Amino acid sequence: MSNFFKYFFVHFQELGLKKLISACYVESKIFSGSNQNSKGFYCEYEGKKDWQTTIDGLKFFKGDGDFRSKESIQLLKEADVVVTNPPFSLFREFVAQLIEHSKKFLIIGNINAITYKNIFTLIKNNKVWLGMHLGRGISSFIVPRHYELYGTETKIDSLGNRLISPNNCLWLTNLDYKKRHEILPLTKKYDKNKYELYDNFDGINVNRTIDIPLDYRGSMGVPITFLHKFNPKQFEIIGFRKGNDGKDLSVNGKCPYFRVLIRHKKDY
Repeated sequence: MSNFFKYFFVHFQELGLKKLISACYVESKIFSGSNQNSKGFYCEYEGKKDWQTTIDGLKFFKGDGDFRSKESIQLLKEADVVVTNPPFSLFREFVAQLIEHSKKFLIIGNINAITYKNIFTLIKNNKVWLGMHLGRGISSFIVPRHYELYGTETKIDSLGNRLISPNNCLWLTNLDYKKRHEILPLTKKYDKNKYELYDNFDGINVNRTIDIPLDYRGSMGVPITFLHKFNPKQFEIIGFRKGNDGKDLSVNGKCPYFRVLIRHKKDY
């Protein structure tokens, strides 16, 4: 059972929800107790106190429950907010569908999703943004027993769940929150001997967000993780990755990892 569903089920009254819809692709033993059914299914909860997931509100799709199916889209149309962890391989398509149907959402994705053209364009146009946490700041994922536990951010909890906290995930959302409007404090001043110029773009390379010079009014290339601190009132996003020649940005013939091109806004 999805922990998203568990959270909203437990806090249904507290959050003032009217309806909770949870859809499943193909099959889940938690609901059906069987491996025989290959159809997807969904349940609808409206606050009934003695509601049971095994018998109440459970309905089967005619198909497999793919989010792109007509049945799933019909459920999507009923929703005000979508909260989920979509398949990373279909992330672009999933977000495009949410935008097409003008839905509010809070979803987990890979940090590299920032580099997808359609996702970056949405961020640049201030249509979507990164959520509160990034990397290991996102809660752990429960993984199957065959999944190898490696690295330092892994554990087995008291219930026997195998947990892993990857450092490459983000929240992507169009739900506003206070922290994204906080001014990013800057302490560094521009020094031409410390900030290198790009070979193929009129701008300086900044290797860390904390090193953004507060007094430089030209264009700057910053790491993609800057977007976690991006305040649209303080900075303007002007481009991504490419120089004036259409090739990756380079410094002394070497290309740093993908850069977001920004500049200070007039009053900051």
